[in-house]
Amino acid sequence: MLKIVNAGLGRTGTTSLKAALDRLGLGPSFHMFDIVGDAERLRQWERVVCDGESPDWQALFAGYRSAVDGPCAVYYRQISEAFEDAKVILTVRDAESWYRSTHDTLYQFALRSAAHPPEPGSPQAALFRVTTTMVWDGLFGGRFSDKDHAIEVYHRHNEEVVRTLGADNVLVYDVRDGWEPLCDFLGVDAPGEEFPRTNDTASMRQRVAAAAGAAAAATG
Repeated sequence: MLKIVNAGLGRTGTTSLKAALDRLGLGPSFHMFDIVGDAERLRQWERVVCDGESPDWQALFAGYRSAVDGPCAVYYRQISEAFEDAKVILTVRDAESWYRSTHDTLYQFALRSAAHPPEPGSPQAALFRVTTTMVWDGLFGGRFSDKDHAIEVYHRHNEEVVRTLGADNVLVYDVRDGWEPLCDFLGVDAPGEEFPRTNDTASMRQRVAAAAGAAAAATG
């Protein structure tokens, strides 16, 4: 059962947060890459995101204690309602650097997929459909290439998370601040090791490439 929900958009340190939560013994942590590499899970989310199926949130997150990245940011309200005792973390970063990082990694994958559409019915096509419906056409209204618009959406999303759930119920968190604010919020002791840093653009490009390969390799 989920104990922690991350409502921050992708490229705000969500992968570092996942590593930190796992290190604190609060994993396994669900991440968008869990969808990419699992054909059945990908089909489940396609039905939710693209076909409007009402999900069984408990079943979707079965086996996980925390959830970061991907659908969590878009469906944070519903997930928080399904897991009422879960603590909510809103990862944030400077808006300009967030846009640049997202544009240079995840958005490039979307552009390549649009230019060279995957085979219909393939896992790659399902992944492209999910991310386009949920993020590029959904959250950003098909206007992510408009930097000012995308940054406005980014700020509005963050404000809505705090307003919807209440400032006292959300940790607004920059992973650059390390263990202390995270561990204080979660009520756990901070490890005596360096906070994990796994969200640089170069490593994310490698992850995106690997994710595309995983989708290609996935079979029903």
